[in-house]
Amino acid sequence: METSLRKLMTAAAAALIFSTSAMAANMSDDAIAERIKPVGSVYLEGDAPVEVVNSGPRSGEKVYGTFCIACHGAGVAGAPKVNDKAAWEPRLAAGMDMVTQNAIQGFNAMPAKGTCMDCSDEEIVAAINHMVADIVQ
Repeated sequence: METSLRKLMTAAAAALIFSTSAMAANMSDDAIAERIKPVGSVYLEGDAPVEVVNSGPRSGEKVYGTFCIACHGAGVAGAPKVNDKAAWEPRLAAGMDMVTQNAIQGFNAMPAKGTCMDCSDEEIVAAINHMVADIVQ
């Protein structure tokens, strides 16, 4: 009974935490950028602003380590753990297209793109490939 209650409480907490991400997913990129832009910048006299250079897509390992690990590292709310063959096999049996679609659009307790709202579809695919690397060879 205590284990069931603990699982229920964990799932409820995860749903509450991720519900805000799901609501943000319905907003346009422009609206999100406007909402989170800095109010201003401070520079010392003579210093030039630092320009952020986009070095290309993030690796699957980087995306996993930043966003996916929160649930897939511990198996929160039934999320398959990294390289857990028994947990991933039924999902992979449906095909990588289905796994990718579920990851991008969200599925069950997993919000769209697993809370990585600025991840490209290619970065999500790279994260999936990282999580199943030892299973699919």
